[in-house]
Amino acid sequence: MPAIELNPAQRKDKRAEAHHLNPVVLIGGDGLTPAVIKEADAALNAHGLIKIRVFSDERDTREAILAQLSDQLNAAPIQHIGKLLVLWRPIPPKEKAEREDRMPGPRTVKILKFSKSGNHRPQVKKLKVLGNQRVAAGGEIKRAKKRITSLKKSAAD
Repeated sequence: MPAIELNPAQRKDKRAEAHHLNPVVLIGGDGLTPAVIKEADAALNAHGLIKIRVFSDERDTREAILAQLSDQLNAAPIQHIGKLLVLWRPIPPKEKAEREDRMPGPRTVKILKFSKSGNHRPQVKKLKVLGNQRVAAGGEIKRAKKRITSLKKSAAD
């Protein structure tokens, strides 16, 4: 797979974004192993922009590692400065599985209560209504569904 090509302005923006990052993948004396490639791929999927530290003194080795990683992972090489390599790949969109048994979540409801005499301002109250509740007339919160009691308790009554 070919590496992603970026123009110099895009590369400059990515370098600026990567400035404060810490290395998330470390390449030791064994060099570029399948485990290192797997970790770099997982980090790119999670973060998109990563730094890699290479513990090798040869510049040619580090350049070869950067080229090999960018080719294998379909990532754009952003920067090679010292023993740090910066790679970028767009984060893939995450699939959200919608659950069928999902219930509505809590919501905040504003309730206006007018004064009985009509001389005062109406009071505004914010109430948190859960998924199994409803707002009744007069601003009371009631259960939307009848509470299910156990068979043992209903038999005892």
